[in-house]
Amino acid sequence: MFEGLSPLARDARAWPFEQARALLARTLRLRLSDAERDLASTLINAGKTDEAVATFEALRKPVVLETGYGPSGLPHMGTFGEVARTTMVRAAFRALTDDAIPTRLVSFSDDMDGLRKIPPNVPNGEVMIPDLDKPLTVVRDPYGEFDSFGHHNNARLRTFLDGFGFDYEFVSSTDCYRGGRFDETLLIALERFDAIQKIMLPSLGEERRATYSPFLPISPKTGKVLQVPTLERNVAKGTIVFRDEDGELTEVPVTGGGVKMQWRPDWAMRWTALGVDYEMSGKDLIDSVRLSNQVCKVLGGSPPEGFHYELFMDENNLKISKTKGNGLTMDEWLRYGAPESLAYYMFQSPKSAKKLYFDVIPKATDEYLQQLEAFGKQEPNKQIDNPAWHVHSGKPPEQGSPVSFSLMLNLVSAADASTKDILWGFLGRYVDGATPESQPLLDRLAGYAINYYEDFVKPSKTFRAPDDKERAAIVDLRGRLAALPEGCQDAELIQNEVFAVGKDHEFEPLRAWFQALYEVLLGQSQGPRFGSFAAIFGLDRTIALIDEKLTAV
Repeated sequence: MFEGLSPLARDARAWPFEQARALLARTLRLRLSDAERDLASTLINAGKTDEAVATFEALRKPVVLETGYGPSGLPHMGTFGEVARTTMVRAAFRALTDDAIPTRLVSFSDDMDGLRKIPPNVPNGEVMIPDLDKPLTVVRDPYGEFDSFGHHNNARLRTFLDGFGFDYEFVSSTDCYRGGRFDETLLIALERFDAIQKIMLPSLGEERRATYSPFLPISPKTGKVLQVPTLERNVAKGTIVFRDEDGELTEVPVTGGGVKMQWRPDWAMRWTALGVDYEMSGKDLIDSVRLSNQVCKVLGGSPPEGFHYELFMDENNLKISKTKGNGLTMDEWLRYGAPESLAYYMFQSPKSAKKLYFDVIPKATDEYLQQLEAFGKQEPNKQIDNPAWHVHSGKPPEQGSPVSFSLMLNLVSAADASTKDILWGFLGRYVDGATPESQPLLDRLAGYAINYYEDFVKPSKTFRAPDDKERAAIVDLRGRLAALPEGCQDAELIQNEVFAVGKDHEFEPLRAWFQALYEVLLGQSQGPRFGSFAAIFGLDRTIALIDEKLTAV
């Protein structure tokens, strides 16, 4: 699917390709000597990446892209955004290399972390109280469904990612610590303890500096992840000594799950142990990435390529917080908009701050539909920069939607439709031969539109009476619509008549005329092209709507 795209990918301007080119440069720089890199670059630029891979064994090792997840809570909007954006970078890299260099996307769960407080939104939270400070994969599941709270949230993560069709490998921190996957790097961290401390301590407050250790021992007595000083180190034995909760000096190995590292050193240790080549993160983690990069180098690793994306804000320009519950949740977006529209929103300008609240869903949906419609008409060098290419990992569907989401909303409003069957009564006549089976995206949009209308539009609908000028213009429009051929569905012809009425009645600016139409007829201040609305709603019904509203007021 990605073969033969490298000439286009080298010049593509979309941000995932910028990231992919940086990732490729890192891969060649770290894996090959100068002479090897020159030859490999020549081959790759000539569209012969397969030959470069055949020549250099180091290029046959997969490039690892990672995303992180903290299972102290359920997957959320940020989880989706990070996996979706990283998937876009992976697809761009595959296109850039003609899919000759293997790639892996790792979804890493930090489930060895200690539970520091009971989440406020879980049922039966009291059952977790005895497990405070224990690893999440030990904390009992308040839902009563899995072996632990960590296992519960990991299962939800995988269901969540599978539901969106992401191609990923799930990796558990607990499995890595206890299964020995991190052992080698943990022993290096023990050996280079002082160098890690030299990096970390200046970043901490005075009180925390006094007790800080990159190793969090897990008490053999209580099973808790303890935030206590490391009192002794034995590099030869691979152990540390700390004072347990009962005051006794205790020695534990840093391998085999005896410790959990503090999160910044842990991040660096993970990059090193798993050979991570790429990981993006939020703008709020810039300092953390800087420190983790330094620790990664101390451990003998190479910090991954990546970039910092801006955080989403709510409608009041406040940072979205899981605790506060402001902004949109995944479930809320997916009640009112397609997953594709959310992926499109994530694609757009990741380094610019954007608001994430209900009003953005219709706009994002229609912009996605416009990009999808444009895709099939574009030349290949334009297609590869089209957001639809990135939303669908290089293979957008051939069929979009013949009706915009905003138009669907107005149709729901005018028809007061409560079911998709009512909407399909209009859609089936407007789109020749269309059925829910032949137009699955259109059918999904109908359901989203009904939900959005019921929850947001209907409660706030406010009809108003037209003034004398507006009434005269609406009466004129009624006459012109009645004069059109019976059953006319020519949206452009109808739109021309609407424009003509606005100009003849000297509305300035002209949008004031369209605003008046929507406020009088639909009880809202804006909508899609009125000609398209009338064509799909039906001329006879549009005329009847005009009569009803003029009579009512």
